[in-house]
Amino acid sequence: MSSESTFNPADVKVILATDCGSTTTKAIMIEQVDGVYRQTWRGEAPTTVEEPFADVTVGVINSLTEIQEVSGRRLLDDQGRIIRPATADEGCDIYISTSSAGGGLQMMVAGVVREMTAASAKRAALGAGAIVMDTIASNDKRRPHEQIQRIRELRPDMVLISGGTDGGDTKKVTEIAELIAPAKPRPRFGKAYELPIIFAGNEKAQPEMNRVFGDGGFDLKITDNLRPSLEQENLGPARDMIHDVFLEHVMAHAPGYDKLMSITDAPIMPTPGAVGDILQTIAKGRGINAVGVDIGGATTDVFSVFDGTFNRTVSANLGMSYSISNVCAEATLPTILRWVHIDMDERELRNRVKNKMIRPTTIPQTLEALVFEQAVAREALRLAYKQHKEFATTLKGVQQQRTVGDTFSQQSGGETIVDNMKLDLLVASGGVLSHAPRMHQTAMLLIDAFEPEGVTELAKDSIFMMPHLGVLASVHEQAAMEVFERDCLVYLGTCVAAKGAGKPGKSCFSWSLDGGSRGSGELQFGDLEHVELGPDESAEIEIRPARGFDVGAGPGKVLKRTVRGGTVGLILDARGRPLALPEERQACRSAMQKVIDQIGLYPAAESTPVTQESGSSD
Repeated sequence: MSSESTFNPADVKVILATDCGSTTTKAIMIEQVDGVYRQTWRGEAPTTVEEPFADVTVGVINSLTEIQEVSGRRLLDDQGRIIRPATADEGCDIYISTSSAGGGLQMMVAGVVREMTAASAKRAALGAGAIVMDTIASNDKRRPHEQIQRIRELRPDMVLISGGTDGGDTKKVTEIAELIAPAKPRPRFGKAYELPIIFAGNEKAQPEMNRVFGDGGFDLKITDNLRPSLEQENLGPARDMIHDVFLEHVMAHAPGYDKLMSITDAPIMPTPGAVGDILQTIAKGRGINAVGVDIGGATTDVFSVFDGTFNRTVSANLGMSYSISNVCAEATLPTILRWVHIDMDERELRNRVKNKMIRPTTIPQTLEALVFEQAVAREALRLAYKQHKEFATTLKGVQQQRTVGDTFSQQSGGETIVDNMKLDLLVASGGVLSHAPRMHQTAMLLIDAFEPEGVTELAKDSIFMMPHLGVLASVHEQAAMEVFERDCLVYLGTCVAAKGAGKPGKSCFSWSLDGGSRGSGELQFGDLEHVELGPDESAEIEIRPARGFDVGAGPGKVLKRTVRGGTVGLILDARGRPLALPEERQACRSAMQKVIDQIGLYPAAESTPVTQESGSSD
């Protein structure tokens, strides 16, 4: 069965989905149970895109074989083919897949002005699930020969070019094309592979693009302009074209993907693109604003949907193993140690960081190692979110109600659309978040790094199935939504945080649950309070902020909301926003010890902090 297959969603009872990662292929089975779709079984196997197998389907079949063995349901026939359609005790109705194997989708983007059309091209590429290797623009401060050298060094899967508004001058965007074509960038896969060039710029420049790239060595694709006018950004057609080219060119030349494409019931999607799609589906379905984060060993992806606008960023130098030294260098050790309540020796910590880089799969074996790793994670997440906010902006170059002098300047527009007070749902994934020993730790990592304001639900992806559900949403949205809510997300609870600054010992806000019948109290500035509220529980909360503090209704105004419980419950945060930690080291340690005592982060250490253990390596 191929990706051109059609089916009636009402007839779908059993679904198989795989995510072919760079190291591991993860498979899940979804079944209709009592009229509701549930994730029932999972399996995994090493990804086999490299030698000696050089065939991604080997790992796929191995991961499905594991599900077959643990579930007792026969999924593969004697030739190793997926049995379809499903019967009472064998086979499936749909098989779908995502992939980031072989480094995922890697792109170069180009535009006339870095802050305008080039930024739009980067947003389109990131939204499609790509890693953007570089951004070329006429004003990127590199000389032409330096740009040409950089283009020659890169080996992208495709190039996206944008520039000019429809009907405008074509000279600048043509110059960008004439910079790229002579440099002859070579693709990663296939000697006979013509590098795809996607042009999504001024429609008047299309004949020039055909002239520049028509001499061979390139496969030119033309789609709608990313910036048809200064006030409008039209990313959809370019994203769709990127997906089409990804399947037609990149997947077709990657080891074994032609076989995988022939057996899937929907087009294969890049893993990050699928994660972005499910977050958008949920945000639209529930009418909410959401942020998702996936922190890995080398990179941290941040996804956001605010007022229907989707953005994704990749912080390629912020990760917890291969990139941990970059985090420490960018954040600095003193900044990381703000989150640590234990006395730590900086020389030992530097050795710990080096050990993590050369042994990336190790996990903390001592309390000290865990505390330090989670401190680094807070800074990696904080920095990645900062980068995301700087990228997820209103359109630069758009006329604003400002002075005549800065109208249409590159400084006009460009304000971030990320608003923590409007944030309804914050979703975590990635090892350090998903596999923390206590979910209280995951919750506080999110709160400390992202600093949500007002009332925000916290959740984590249970087994990283968001990619599977993202591609499923493209063919069976109901099944994707039901599994996302019931099995994918583990709700940690709700954070209530006041925006504003105050003095320790002064009132920040008072609260009551269900009119006081389930608890009430008053928090002084700098305090935290943890209230038990189970996963299946909700309650009406009334929050009365002190003068100058805002919890969502405006400074000093009372807010009444329904809050959702979870595995952690309700966390009331009166430390203010933006979060200001003491600068003096001992004061920092005391502040973190207070957090540990109030939330119960490290129960074994609440009364007796663990001291430095020499010789331990993480």
